[in-house]
Amino acid sequence: MEKLVTLEEIQDFKGKYPKQLWYLFFSEMWERFSFYGMRGMLVLFMVNELSMKAEVANLQYGATQAFVYAFTFIGGLFADKILGLRKSLFWGGLLMIVGSCILALNPKTYFFIGIGFSIIGTGFFKPNISSMVGSLYRNGDARTDAGFSLFYAGINLGALIGGYACVYIGKFYSWNLAFGLAAIVMTISLVTFIFTQRSLGPIGLSPLKKTGSEDTTPWYKYSSNRWKEYTTYVGSLIVIPLIITLVSKPEYTDIFMYIVGPCAILYLFYEMRGFTSAENKKLLAALVFIIFSIFFWAFFEQSGGSLSLFAANNLTNTVCGIPLDPNGVNNSANSFFVITFAALVGLVWLWMNKRKIEPNTLVKFGLGFLFLAAGFYIFYYTKFFADTNGRTSLDLFTFGWFIITFGELCLSPIGMSVMTKLSPQKTQAVMMGMWFLASAYGQYFAGILGANIASASENSTNAEKLIIYADGYKQLAIYALIAGVVMIVISPLVRKLMQEVK
Repeated sequence: MEKLVTLEEIQDFKGKYPKQLWYLFFSEMWERFSFYGMRGMLVLFMVNELSMKAEVANLQYGATQAFVYAFTFIGGLFADKILGLRKSLFWGGLLMIVGSCILALNPKTYFFIGIGFSIIGTGFFKPNISSMVGSLYRNGDARTDAGFSLFYAGINLGALIGGYACVYIGKFYSWNLAFGLAAIVMTISLVTFIFTQRSLGPIGLSPLKKTGSEDTTPWYKYSSNRWKEYTTYVGSLIVIPLIITLVSKPEYTDIFMYIVGPCAILYLFYEMRGFTSAENKKLLAALVFIIFSIFFWAFFEQSGGSLSLFAANNLTNTVCGIPLDPNGVNNSANSFFVITFAALVGLVWLWMNKRKIEPNTLVKFGLGFLFLAAGFYIFYYTKFFADTNGRTSLDLFTFGWFIITFGELCLSPIGMSVMTKLSPQKTQAVMMGMWFLASAYGQYFAGILGANIASASENSTNAEKLIIYADGYKQLAIYALIAGVVMIVISPLVRKLMQEVK
């Protein structure tokens, strides 16, 4: 039997990136194709095919996305305690394929059933592949941020293709075909992981796995404590009808969000009892990043909600003279710019690190908010270029996403990286899950913000809608600016909690 590579051999790689990063890159790329393709279709499908009002569709979008990211915390918990990262990823991928197939069969009739499977599947898949990326690096390795930036480019390569292709196919050809395409590429993601997972050595194996000779047993043949694994699988299937009920009624989302966040924090405090004072200070610092990220995603995730409707109603259909679908641009422009600049930004961090001038992570976060504020101000400024029908420049709108992209690159890949740096090894998947749980709250508030804008513009002319939406984005720009300044001001205090982590 082929001997597994050791963790030391993996982490002792030469050059900028370990080879295992590329395998995870491609697996995540196809998964994000599926996820972002479906995300971009949600509001348009609900408004055009399910005949929901714009306000209700925004709330429904926020609820759906909130549950998707909330269950990454639960998926991370089961990965840490029972399944391990690899089995969690595999199980989650299977559920996502089932969900997409159900939607492809009859999206109108089985919409919430398919969404229910996709929510649970993403919860098991998403936090664990990010945690495996962090495990490829030793603590303190200056190349970690660059690795996460490259990994983030993989995420966005899938998001770029899926975000445009699925929306375009759904709008102009067939929603069934669009959802079916999401199922096909998710299958490719899972197959990619199956055929490359042995290169990960001990990374992601079940915490219930025995030591000794069994260390060379492939993860899919491992048999000890099988009943705990079966209980997890069966339990995740049993809970799907509950998720379908909750996500189909946005009013239930409020109750869920009031409960899951406090419970997650209480659980973290419970886990902190077994850690040293130094480790607990780092976890408190991680909470600061998590809390601020909620505000970032609440603004950023207007992309799938209010900005989706803004693109459909108020934007022209050319970029630099090239005819493009405005919804496709809204759903994929950010990903295009991430792909173009993510690796470059990562190399800039390495260049600055060598010269000891790299800003600390908190300042990077603060810069992320400042870029976000500038981008949303550009969205507001588009109203000055509108015609009498209330349609404005897709070029300027795209430039707004160009600016916001640098904010995302200062925050999101750096955030995933810092979660792995600040978390003790045995709770990394849970902390990554909490990072995505913050995204859940961001999505939840994004839906509320988008619904408020949609409500204010109900029964308005297209020109009036443009003004209302643009003024709403100006308010979000102001809030983002305030958050960025606060983050930079408090950075010296949080740096003390982070200790040697930069």
